[in-house]
Amino acid sequence: MSGLESRIVRVPTISILCAAMLCAAMLWPLAAAADTIKLKNGRTIVADSVRERGSRVEYEIGDNTYAIQKSSVASITAGGAPVVSGARTEEEVPEPPASEPLDRLPDLTNLVVVNGAVDTDTLALIEKQGDVQRTAAAYYAAGRFEHLRGNLARAVDYMKEAVRLDAGSSLILEHYASLLLTTGRAPEALPYAEQAVRVTPKSADTQNILGYALYQNDRTKEAVAAWQRSLELRPSEKTQAMLERAQRELAAEEGYGEQESNHFTMRYEGTKAPAALRRGILDALERHYSDLAAQFGDAPHQSVVVILYTDQAYFDVTQAPAWTSALNDGKLRIPLRGMDRVSSELSSVLRHELAHSFINAMSRGRAPVWLHEGIAQMMQGKTSAAFGRVMAQGFATGHFIPLNGMEGSFMSFGKDESAVAYAESLAFVEYISEKYGFSDVVRILQRIAEGASTEAALRATVHDGYSGLEGELGPYLKSKYGD
Repeated sequence: MSGLESRIVRVPTISILCAAMLCAAMLWPLAAAADTIKLKNGRTIVADSVRERGSRVEYEIGDNTYAIQKSSVASITAGGAPVVSGARTEEEVPEPPASEPLDRLPDLTNLVVVNGAVDTDTLALIEKQGDVQRTAAAYYAAGRFEHLRGNLARAVDYMKEAVRLDAGSSLILEHYASLLLTTGRAPEALPYAEQAVRVTPKSADTQNILGYALYQNDRTKEAVAAWQRSLELRPSEKTQAMLERAQRELAAEEGYGEQESNHFTMRYEGTKAPAALRRGILDALERHYSDLAAQFGDAPHQSVVVILYTDQAYFDVTQAPAWTSALNDGKLRIPLRGMDRVSSELSSVLRHELAHSFINAMSRGRAPVWLHEGIAQMMQGKTSAAFGRVMAQGFATGHFIPLNGMEGSFMSFGKDESAVAYAESLAFVEYISEKYGFSDVVRILQRIAEGASTEAALRATVHDGYSGLEGELGPYLKSKYGD
């Protein structure tokens, strides 16, 4: 990040999507050794392989190839930690169940996975043999394989069949519930998580998965109880962190009132949120909801929870950076900042945060943060006009944050770097929308929801991967805003 960018690009008055909606790909690490690219801005990229070509560094992650300017690279280290396909480590996600494979699972995996793909003929043959538990284990192996590869839609289908065949296996139930949570289907996940606990009540993993399912269904008190039971059975730093987060929420919201509208459930502290302000917020949200539903052609299928906080309670609960002004982590968390009416700025923030709920629903919780933030800003009415010229100069000289470096949460970014990340996210989405139409932005979200990686979704829709988009954005900004 150049000094010029730091000085000119201002921090937007909206929030980041904290932890990308709590639940994303819960995947097991692959065995392949990885290369590590250290960027000059402090970010790190872990790739399957890296090679230098002229002024660019190319690297591969799974089936996708990316490229960045060599001038932005500080160092390249061969080997190192294994790659986790599709995982975003900054998110709060359920930990995988303990590695206690079903009987004969290793042999079955070798049977049903041939040349890097599930052999459906072998699955059908195993099913014809009439051994129900063996067939369930085979479908589980196929689902686990597809989950590892990030093919979540197929993984869900295989795991659903495994559950149908053997609903008495807590391991199958846990993984199916985890997949449903990963793909934004929390109401569907809950009964399977509850069944897993009934089958194996003294399992830290089943209690942990149940905690996530309850939390995402807005049953925070019960989630706390499940996580406490999980920790009694086995310590876990991640589970402990989620427990403490949920306990902070309960403490902050004790005694809060509740008010509902057609699509929202609002919680508030009565003395800090006057009735007129509450009505104004719900009215604004309902207007934005109708407009966004028309633009996306779809909408969240559950009531959206909105929580109004004092400033202190907001930061106590979310632990968000000071530069955020609101937050959507599955619930819209809004600090009131002493307001007594819905100003145009507050309405804009509400629209931005609500857009995240639509994006999350459309992508089943799998959209990368740069796409989330770019679309949310565009729905808010922002454009690249304020920073397009400076950004064009940055791309021309190789001073930009690669798309691959903006897939996970922006929470770790400082004030200046977060401003650049927001600006780039908006510019990329603006470019795609102007060149191909917003309908293609929606199609990208739909393909991601079906299990495609972001780059695969881009290539299938706009025929460009990350490298192509990064190469095209600079000239686009230059043509639009000048040198």
